[in-house]
Amino acid sequence: MVKKLLVLLILAVLVLAGCGQAKKETGIKVAMVTDVGGVNDQSFNQSAWEGLQRAEKELGVTVNYVESKQDADYKPNMETLLDAKNDLILGIGFKMGEALSESAANNPEQKYAGIDCFFDAPTPNLVGILFKEQEPSFLVGYIAGKMTKTNKVGFVGGMDFFVIHKFHYGFMAGVKYANPECEILVQYADSFTDAAKGKAIANQMYKNGADIVYHAAGGVGDGVIEAAKEQNKYAIGVDRDQNDLAPDNVITSAMKRVDNAIFNLTQTLVNGQFPGGSNVVYGLKEGGVDIAPSSSKHVPAEILEEVEKIKAQIIAGEIIPPTNAEEFKNFK
Repeated sequence: MVKKLLVLLILAVLVLAGCGQAKKETGIKVAMVTDVGGVNDQSFNQSAWEGLQRAEKELGVTVNYVESKQDADYKPNMETLLDAKNDLILGIGFKMGEALSESAANNPEQKYAGIDCFFDAPTPNLVGILFKEQEPSFLVGYIAGKMTKTNKVGFVGGMDFFVIHKFHYGFMAGVKYANPECEILVQYADSFTDAAKGKAIANQMYKNGADIVYHAAGGVGDGVIEAAKEQNKYAIGVDRDQNDLAPDNVITSAMKRVDNAIFNLTQTLVNGQFPGGSNVVYGLKEGGVDIAPSSSKHVPAEILEEVEKIKAQIIAGEIIPPTNAEEFKNFK
């Protein structure tokens, strides 16, 4: 009996090993060009890389990245990945849209995808991946409006562009939906990397009476969270669950599941169903955005129950969070 079990165990191990070997032999290569924040930005780029790492583990593709230190690096970095004969090249960040469009037009046999990029007329080898950032921002805004003790909260944006406006105005609408009398301080850092500036802006907001500050600013947000720790105030993270950066201070995060989007896109590539020539949008309905799982550590259960109801209303189209100043003005 023992020998029989041993033989079965060895066979099972061999089968599993064979499956693992099959994955390694897919031969598909996927690589990404980071935005200027770098692959370890604790936010947007890091989430993208985590999605590729998951694809490597579960789908058996070979993955890689090159980091951009400045905007001028985008095109040469894409050329580097083109020369390396990757099956799919990902550009992480809306500022890469032009470089991606140009590269896709010049290399029709090469597949490209842009995270946060909308393409008016994408070529068959190009896909745009977008998110409804206003939806989780509305939810964390609601939490901020309910939890503030000073009736004043803050928002720190990175660059003053349309993508960040979705975070900005979605958050403001959520705050006002929860607490119409709450004051909202807003400042843009004109950077996604200057943590010192983020810290200075947040410190000023806390000094001016805000007790919760939400950032949508990449590496700038590291400074916001550092200020929250030093001032013993609250912060709200972005893109990934950032509670690990300050467990006592980050009460929730507006998660943008770039990792899931990249994994799903890579899976379509492996399955021969790459959605080239289109723009794919992820919202609450598609599981592409949400609030962080760690929210229950600091947010009262009754508020989280209200948030779940609001999620259902957003998915049903009963609440439509605004994406810009005009929509916010008309939001009811």
